[in-house]
Amino acid sequence: MKIKVNERYEYEIQADGEAFMVDGEALEINARKLANRHTHVLYKNRSYNVELVSENRAEKTCTYKVNGTLYNISIEDQYDQLLMQLGMDNALANKVREIKAPMPGLVLNILAGEGAEVNKGDNLLVLEAMKMENIIKSPAQGKIKKVFVNNGDKVEKNQILIQFE
Repeated sequence: MKIKVNERYEYEIQADGEAFMVDGEALEINARKLANRHTHVLYKNRSYNVELVSENRAEKTCTYKVNGTLYNISIEDQYDQLLMQLGMDNALANKVREIKAPMPGLVLNILAGEGAEVNKGDNLLVLEAMKMENIIKSPAQGKIKKVFVNNGDKVEKNQILIQFE
């Protein structure tokens, strides 16, 4: 499997029980679990305090803190690599072309404009419906191509609000 650290460094990892190989070299560590999400590691006569800060098993990502420094890690297993070789990795990508109004309402505030790069979960606009403010969030990462509404516009259910590139 491959792991990528901080979107910069890439390593080939092989695991066999307790033994690890990193880029073909045996990795000799002494690890002792301290508490939930905390581990103490000895590697090449150096001491490391390791904490699992967060993990997302669905996206195969996690964040570790090692001696106070954060490391974002993404994992690519043999199945991901096979899908990429077959050209099927793009089929799994969550490509969103447009955002539609989930209900009729009034556009109160547009929070992201044309040309903006947005990440999954970023706030895009505020829609008032039935006297409640609803924040419409980005369902995926992308770049906004066109915003079809303005502040104060009334929209109908399923009306296109934002289009992505």
